[in-house]
Amino acid sequence: MPHLVIEKLSADYGATPVLIDVDLAVERGEIVAIIGPSGSGKSTLLRVLTGLLKPRAGHVHVAGTEVNYASAEALRKVRDRFAIVFQQFNLFQNMTALRNVTIAPTIVKKRNAAEVEREARELLTKVGLAHRIDAYPDEMSGGQQQRVAIARALALKPDILLLDEVTSALDPELVAEVLDTIRLLAQDGMTMLIVSHEMAFVREVASKVVFMADGRVVEVGPPAQIFDAPETTRCADFVRRILRH
Repeated sequence: MPHLVIEKLSADYGATPVLIDVDLAVERGEIVAIIGPSGSGKSTLLRVLTGLLKPRAGHVHVAGTEVNYASAEALRKVRDRFAIVFQQFNLFQNMTALRNVTIAPTIVKKRNAAEVEREARELLTKVGLAHRIDAYPDEMSGGQQQRVAIARALALKPDILLLDEVTSALDPELVAEVLDTIRLLAQDGMTMLIVSHEMAFVREVASKVVFMADGRVVEVGPPAQIFDAPETTRCADFVRRILRH
């Protein structure tokens, strides 16, 4: 059974439909990139999966268990399965990189502080920030702050990592260091859903690409299909425009 199964998932912002009958299956260790024009529902899908926006209809199964988005207790459990990293870093400005990574596992999860700190140091080293463990956010570059945000998400030990345009707020010269971090996670077999406009990176790292438009999944396939031989006119038009720039 796939690690994540999404069936006929629909959601609205007020009276406006933003997801319409989304179907998607994600295998354990798979890296799924979600692409499409602005307003297509890419980021909304990630928000619905984590319960930040309640679905109107449909089903989500994680490791064979259906998520009940109407239950606060079920939502707490699903948020143990997912961790999401947003475009903005959302770090605590009055805390060091180390404290930003350790606060949720120790305060929310009530885990042993010494064990959490050891793991946090390992995670910050993994994302290339061993030398910035005691730095505060305003002492770090945007790329460094985003890598702290990724380490913070990993500290929660999620089954699935959701990355929402994590390079879009960065200066171009800082994008590469964040993408390098994601490549490392891919090598480790982390299941990831990545919303990204970095098409060269998507082509390189994704095992599957999902093209969305107007709140719907239009086409799903390996990168070679989506970028070189798309099967739908809508996907072909998007790829032609995006790759021309």
